[in-house]
Amino acid sequence: MSGFAQCISDCRQCAGLFRLGRDVEAALAMVDVFEKSQDLFSQTPQAIQQQWAHLLMSMFAAQEAQDWLGLADSMEYELIELLEAAQAHL
Repeated sequence: MSGFAQCISDCRQCAGLFRLGRDVEAALAMVDVFEKSQDLFSQTPQAIQQQWAHLLMSMFAAQEAQDWLGLADSMEYELIELLEAAQAHL
């Protein structure tokens, strides 16, 4: 499984944990997902890196507000879409 495919799978699992109300476990998994994502995005064009930075700030804001469903949606839809776009550029 490629790094992108693994990261996408991890995003889905983490989002599922947030939706189940397992926010502590999900937050720990989220750190790993974000670290893997950062490594992957560091190899992509500048425009995608900027989108990643914007999305990351948005997800941190959702976490700070304890908006677990919003965070789960961002991870499962927006982050996965961005990972797929980044993978297509490599």
